[in-house]
Amino acid sequence: MIVRYLLPVLALVALGFAIVQMAKTQAKPAPSAPPVEPAKSPFKTQLAGAGIVEPESENISIGSHVPGVVEQVYVQVGEIVRPGNPLFRQDDRSLKAELATKEANLANARSMFEKLQQLPRREELPPSQAKVAEAEANLKDQEKMFDRLRRLPGSPAVTEDEYSRREQGVFMARAQLDKAKADLELLKAGAWQPDKDVAATAVQQMLMQTGQTRVEIERLTTRAPRMKWSESGSILENDPSEFKVLQVNVRPGEYVGIASGAVIVLGRVGKLHVRLDIDENEISRFRPDLTGVAKPRGNPGTEFPLKFVRVEPYVIPKKSLTGANTERVDTRVLQVIYAIETRDQPLYVGQQVDVFLNTSDNKP
Repeated sequence: MIVRYLLPVLALVALGFAIVQMAKTQAKPAPSAPPVEPAKSPFKTQLAGAGIVEPESENISIGSHVPGVVEQVYVQVGEIVRPGNPLFRQDDRSLKAELATKEANLANARSMFEKLQQLPRREELPPSQAKVAEAEANLKDQEKMFDRLRRLPGSPAVTEDEYSRREQGVFMARAQLDKAKADLELLKAGAWQPDKDVAATAVQQMLMQTGQTRVEIERLTTRAPRMKWSESGSILENDPSEFKVLQVNVRPGEYVGIASGAVIVLGRVGKLHVRLDIDENEISRFRPDLTGVAKPRGNPGTEFPLKFVRVEPYVIPKKSLTGANTERVDTRVLQVIYAIETRDQPLYVGQQVDVFLNTSDNKP
């Protein structure tokens, strides 16, 4: 009797349990709130895009003039530097040794030129003058002996051969005197002008080579650039302002090359800019007079008013992808630069922001 009623009861309990479980599985879960609310546009109609914060001067990627091993780094991240301040220096021992050799050659070339400039030496004149006096005395002696022979014409003691030798002796003595006088005049005239020009050219050549080595040594010390930007971001002239060291990617002892990329990144951070990517499908809706705001990722309640600066007129492939299903890798974007007018809270270079441009006349 008990078994007869027990089986239906168990069946009803199992059915009720199945119904309860089915109801639980069919119930919709309560919507979970995201950790951070996404940014919402404050405008009725808007043109939205992703932006990235950058310095007023854009990121200045400092590289190396020549490849080599870094010997000393003068700056740290966050430090303020002025144009012309040294950033890092490479090993310059080889060039300094080369400079010492060229300076020695320069000193030798200058000595040779100075030697030619000071000719004739005062000590060299007396020997030449003595040779002239000796030649004059010899000429007088030869003339006297020849004169005595001419006074004895037809004498058997004077042969034709003797007469000829005495006459030639006079000619030889006169030639020796002329040579001694010419040598004395040449000595008094000093160095030949073309020789001076050659020596002067050698000095100039060594000066240029020494200067070239000094320039090569100077190039081993990389300095902050000397530039000035206008309000539109174009370079004007030497910049008296300051730069902030945003990134240092080198340490003493590391090798850097010409193609090593950004060794140090600088930026003029007096004002921050936002580089906005506008999808190529939305370019027709963009106008330079549109006002807008930027909202940092993770802090949608904060707004930064934006002021239009310029348009980069070259449409480029999109690099920062959001991961949306409708986003294609081959999407191209127009980049527009906006200045952040006021900052109540800190922003950092490289930080991503959501930008909303007001395409309506009034706010909601």
